[in-house]
Amino acid sequence: MRRFALAFTCALAMAGCGGNAPAPAPAAAAPQEAVSRIGDVTIRATALPTASLSAEVASRYGLVRDERTVMLLVAVRRGPEMQESSVPATITATATNLSGQRQPVALRELRSEDLLDYVGTVQTTMPDTLRFDVTIVVEGGATSTMQFSREFYPL
Repeated sequence: MRRFALAFTCALAMAGCGGNAPAPAPAAAAPQEAVSRIGDVTIRATALPTASLSAEVASRYGLVRDERTVMLLVAVRRGPEMQESSVPATITATATNLSGQRQPVALRELRSEDLLDYVGTVQTTMPDTLRFDVTIVVEGGATSTMQFSREFYPL
């Protein structure tokens, strides 16, 4: 949760920087997390344009900042907030745009200190709305599915 919150904060802060910054995007473009539970395990997922990340955060995540690239970030945690620990999982995801074009999202592990997240990217032409379908299988075989949509606008 800590690193997940840090990524949101950095992304939001960098999206508003610049002397000749364009008008703010509609509120729907702000990162919003989708949440699911499997017993005592909480899954949080968010999607945001990589162009909204700071250069430091993009580098740490191994991503290229690009106006056509959207990052999907999934965190699987167990325990109370601020004391949670990562839970290994197998995650599959797809993104579908308004035209019905479906893209698999190849997720890879992203480790930072004692936390483990899963990150992947998809390409789109903005403005667009993407629907994400995510399946999470935690150790022991318990499964959860998430479906959420996000609107994306040029920065």
